[in-house]
Amino acid sequence: MRESPELQRVTTEYVVTEDRIRLSGATADDQTVVLWLTQRLLNLLAPQLTGWLERQGASEVMDSELAQGFAQEAAEASLAAEPAVQAASPAGAWLIESVDIHIGTDGVVLTFKSEEGVVANLTLMTQALRQWLGIVRGQYGVGGWPKDVWPTWMGETHALAAKPSTTALH
Repeated sequence: MRESPELQRVTTEYVVTEDRIRLSGATADDQTVVLWLTQRLLNLLAPQLTGWLERQGASEVMDSELAQGFAQEAAEASLAAEPAVQAASPAGAWLIESVDIHIGTDGVVLTFKSEEGVVANLTLMTQALRQWLGIVRGQYGVGGWPKDVWPTWMGETHALAAKPSTTALH
């Protein structure tokens, strides 16, 4: 059994000709992989991840939705520009059929699976998860996908909506 790569940086981008979101990931040894994510899969994944974020702030004194909105805006505002992960000659490209979510106390590990089995892992601490979800939600807008799967605390005012973005994960 081959070991699945741990993604260190990812670029998330809606691709019109595929009507899918392409997750181009770079590993620690500078290999790249391409993961294709369908709207159907993301519609199942997004509520699980945003729900986890909501549960993390459940003990907040303030209104939970307001607190989530502030935390989301702060995470997206702190996202630094990075060079995009280039998907020109990836070590592999897969249509992702399922994602396992492994929950920790301060982050999640996403295990992406294709028909071949596990193909990549992505560890996202709370702030990086918020940033990535903001990017994915923005790509929904680029693709013209309905945004009703997203909670209201992930409002329209975010600057990430119209461009692909790369998140560095350390």
